[in-house]
Amino acid sequence: MSQEDKQRITVEIYNRKYHIVGEESERHMQLVADLVDQKMNEIHEVNKQLDTSSLAVLTAVNTMNDYLKLKEDYATLLGSIKKKED
Repeated sequence: MSQEDKQRITVEIYNRKYHIVGEESERHMQLVADLVDQKMNEIHEVNKQLDTSSLAVLTAVNTMNDYLKLKEDYATLLGSIKKKED
């Protein structure tokens, strides 16, 4: 996909505007931004003393942890399906 074909949107995450360019639909990119914003606000409610940079890193760590758990669950499910097919 060429640079001209990519979607460009402006989103708000944790009260800051960001310009995002990507290959996904605008709807998808907005959903991602909304989820990041939601996660940052959730973490902020528990850790009000965190500065924005620390909050962003903690959000990334939590998100990757969730991603890895889902990836492991997916692999387990695929393994179960494969065993049933054999």
